[in-house]
Amino acid sequence: MCQTIICLYAGAAMRRRAFLTVMCGAVAWPLAAAAQQSTNRKRLAIFSPAEPSSDLHEHSKTKAWRALFAELRRLGWIEGQNLKVESYGREQNTSDPEAMATEIVRSNPDVIFVVALYAVVFKKLTSRIPIVGITGDPIMQGLAESLAHPGGNFTGVTVDAGPSIYGKRIALLREMVPTMSKLGCLALRSQWDQPNAGAFRTTAESAGLPLAVSLLEIGTSEAGYRAAVESISRDGADAVMVLESPQVFQNSTLIAKLLGDAKLPAIFAFTESVEAGGLMAYSFDLIELFKRVANNIDAILRGAKPGDIPIYQVTKFELSLNLKTAKQLGLSVPPTLVALADKVIE
Repeated sequence: MCQTIICLYAGAAMRRRAFLTVMCGAVAWPLAAAAQQSTNRKRLAIFSPAEPSSDLHEHSKTKAWRALFAELRRLGWIEGQNLKVESYGREQNTSDPEAMATEIVRSNPDVIFVVALYAVVFKKLTSRIPIVGITGDPIMQGLAESLAHPGGNFTGVTVDAGPSIYGKRIALLREMVPTMSKLGCLALRSQWDQPNAGAFRTTAESAGLPLAVSLLEIGTSEAGYRAAVESISRDGADAVMVLESPQVFQNSTLIAKLLGDAKLPAIFAFTESVEAGGLMAYSFDLIELFKRVANNIDAILRGAKPGDIPIYQVTKFELSLNLKTAKQLGLSVPPTLVALADKVIE
């Protein structure tokens, strides 16, 4: 009898130990998996100096950024799981973009995604960390050897279509405002010495249009924008071209309102600016560009060399018109423009 009790007790103890072993294993497995996943996470640094860092994530209010992260997710990269995103926006870029770029390079991410003008700064700081950029002419800026084979550590998307894009925008604006004799221009000061702005100035000169230019600083206040528009108006501009930049994109509604109040017809580089009340835009598709950037990032994270990934050059442009704004400006929109438009806002 005693022997039986001892055997039963021993058996129960063994079953308890087995149960505890299984339970501990069940708890430890996801912890180990999570630790491994954390160790294996790739790091993506994003730098967009004119946009708030809260927009540089999956749940951004901006369609282009949502498209970027949706495409990364489709490709298997999920923020917070196998991808850590470190965003640097205008809050961090309070004074010196080069200092911020230096800090990002020192943090040694797996990929750096740069929007607009600062790809050149990053390229000077590192020849090792892959850089993906949306930029102007990458060859003229020294970022790439060619579009087909960039070489080095840079790839991405170029929105540079040469002087032809500015010629097309001027022609469209002239069709809307046949009496235009002086062209206003709103641009960032930091882009005014870039090749794109040079192409714009050359094109305006070839079209026989003197310029009234107002240059904006990154972080310009509402009062600064108002002063810039008033300056263009005082200088006698009949119409305005707003050069593309993330800062202009972020302030589309304000710029459209100020130009409307000043009775200045304007052509923008973004469809979203027309949706915000601007008169017209001849624009590239930002969502398409950000999806292409996502595919570049995916290829690099899977082992491709950035210098072997061809740089995509924008070739497709769309005309958008806001007929309500045209009416407020007292303009009669030519039927030919309406027929050409890809998007018309009534």
